[in-house]
Amino acid sequence: MTAARHDDGPGRGTGDGIGESGIGSDARSNTPHDTQNDAEQRLYRAISGALLSGKLRPGTALRERNLAEMFKTTRGAVRKVLALLGQEGKLDLRQNRGAFVPQPSARDVSEVYGVRKVVEAGLVAVLGAQLAGTRGTAALDALTAHVAAEEAAWRRGDREESVRLAGAFHLRLAELLDNPEVTDILRRLIARTQLFVALYEAKADSHCAPDEHREIVAALAAGATERAVAAMIGHLGEVEARVLACVEAEAADDDLTGILTGLPA
Repeated sequence: MTAARHDDGPGRGTGDGIGESGIGSDARSNTPHDTQNDAEQRLYRAISGALLSGKLRPGTALRERNLAEMFKTTRGAVRKVLALLGQEGKLDLRQNRGAFVPQPSARDVSEVYGVRKVVEAGLVAVLGAQLAGTRGTAALDALTAHVAAEEAAWRRGDREESVRLAGAFHLRLAELLDNPEVTDILRRLIARTQLFVALYEAKADSHCAPDEHREIVAALAAGATERAVAAMIGHLGEVEARVLACVEAEAADDDLTGILTGLPA
């Protein structure tokens, strides 16, 4: 079962979903409206954080009543946050059943990564020409610093931050084009694949992303556009393969459980 296809991107920093969605955007204080707004922000961040850290597992149900009690807010406020997360592709909203953590199929994973390869190969090809010479120095320095932040997050074991920064790296590349249409398309795709990684990719494999990102930046800095494009496609393919292996292994476990539980004792 796949989630709704709309999204506004990673949870903090680049592409922060809170302000853009309208949740938490009212600057007034000390009013009942703001009290509810604060609860919505806390709930949004709590669920997003639990998803990106892999603490919420595929198929987990998120009940309005339970969340309203936990966050001391109304079910209407909870419903608003769950709807937003559904629009972002982070939750699967099922009519008359509620909100669930998505359970993407192998086909879902392959299709989304396939689109990302097409979009980002073209993105890197265009950037290769734009960043040539000294005019690209500041942008390349910023990308290098970003990769360093990714590596630091991985070293300290901060999985949520590591996943967020990995997605933000790709958004930074899109933003260098200064084309909001491209950035918006990629933001939606990244939100979905971030969730795939958080739900399925083994924590031990997460260290590959900073290394692969550094390779892309090095190729761009060297003016080796074809190598940068190949590195991007290879990077996305590696992550896709790791996620697919986990999705397929989990599906096999589920099949075995179904078979064995149906046998007589």
